[in-house]
Amino acid sequence: MNAGEPVPIGPQVDRFRDASGAADRLRDPSEVAEILGDWMSGPGPLYRKLAHALQRAVHDGSLEPGERLPSERALAKALVVSRATVVTAYDELRGLGIADSRRGSGTRVVRQPGSSRPGADGRVPGGRAAAIIQRLIDGPEDVISLRHAMEGAVPELGAELAALLAEDLPDLMRDTGYHPNGLPALRQAAAARLTACGLPTAPENVLVTTGVTQALALTAQMYLRRRSIVVVESPGWPGCFDVFRAAGARLVGVPLDDDGIRVDELARTFAEHRPDLLYVMPTVHNPTGVLMSEGRRRRVAELAAEHGVPILEDNAYDIGGASRPPPIAAYAPRGAEVLSADSLAKSVWGGLRTGWVRAPAGTIERLARHKALADLGSPVLDQALAARLLPRLPEIAAARGAVLRARLDHLTALLAEHLPEWRFQPPAGGSALWIELPGRDAHAFAQVALRYGVEVVPGATMDPTGAHDSYLRLPYTFPADVLTEVAARLTAAWTDLTGRL
Repeated sequence: MNAGEPVPIGPQVDRFRDASGAADRLRDPSEVAEILGDWMSGPGPLYRKLAHALQRAVHDGSLEPGERLPSERALAKALVVSRATVVTAYDELRGLGIADSRRGSGTRVVRQPGSSRPGADGRVPGGRAAAIIQRLIDGPEDVISLRHAMEGAVPELGAELAALLAEDLPDLMRDTGYHPNGLPALRQAAAARLTACGLPTAPENVLVTTGVTQALALTAQMYLRRRSIVVVESPGWPGCFDVFRAAGARLVGVPLDDDGIRVDELARTFAEHRPDLLYVMPTVHNPTGVLMSEGRRRRVAELAAEHGVPILEDNAYDIGGASRPPPIAAYAPRGAEVLSADSLAKSVWGGLRTGWVRAPAGTIERLARHKALADLGSPVLDQALAARLLPRLPEIAAARGAVLRARLDHLTALLAEHLPEWRFQPPAGGSALWIELPGRDAHAFAQVALRYGVEVVPGATMDPTGAHDSYLRLPYTFPADVLTEVAARLTAAWTDLTGRL
């Protein structure tokens, strides 16, 4: 694992003021590349497709009026195209009145009639997950998207849904349907699950949420204010980080080693920054696949208690059913505040948007008020189904884990045969490999991979400090035939990239 001192994780932009004194912004080339997404699909010359993609970004508000676009040379490097392609695309934008150029100050976006107002499109200032989320919104295209490690529901879900409709529905329909804290049956099932995992829990210690993402959002509302500081693992998943950024928080990253977040750097960061929250993924970390050791969990809990920092641990990425240490909360000294979040999204089905948070009863009561303001409670039928599935989770996770291990073995064999120079450590769990591309920028490779019909997440998206620019995340949740095709396309893209550089 990469090591280094903790550093702020934030937007990589340059700000200046023009002669009129108005604030102006120079877009980072990699940020523009993220906004453009799969811009190369479809017929026509590259320069025209690039111009159309930039035009769309202006009209939907992703590129705002007055912003400076990257120089032709810088954007060409980020997109791995010729400078002539960008020059011609910019000429098209100027011809359409979408951009103009001024001597000494580059090419700027011009406001268009009917364009979105800034800040109205759901993007997080400084965020890194916009392109990942956009892929979910856009849906499938003519590319194999590896931005998300997702698959269909486990077969047990259908059986339990049929049983719920036959046995539970009449009683549920007589209920009011409003349970801001969560359906009692699910709170009891989650408490029993946590107790079995080594963390004694009562139902009053559990709040049901609409997935772990809502658990993060509620925690951010309760603990964070503008300019609050959140300590996170670096690298990490940008979708989670953007929840904190949206609350106005600043992120400070701490590197990992093979046992999890480094406690020497964590202690230094606590003392230097006096953060408002620590967010970690101990079981299992996304994207590295590291499982935090039992000793590391204990030390993290002790350090956080010593410095008075609440912990939010996210355990939703664990898939497989293997023996795991108890959650960090099991090692917390008396009086420490640890919130443990989990869900059924990875182990059962992403469409079952049901999760929970475990915390001291007083903390749960405060979170419940935020939950009530958000939605008055998660959907009751979803909760009732989750309550039926939770007792079966060990067998469900074991079966899904066996499938994932077979797919991992298939993918690693393909990589060993076709891309032996790619380096990675076998993950302790999760659903993706964290791969180092020796001597190459993964963002540049991602652009080339798009031309071969594969969309990957480069390391810069998960760690904008630059410490993991040569890494990419490669999920193995797909069937063997899809993984075989993915490996073939990535091999062709790698040959293309290494042959031109």
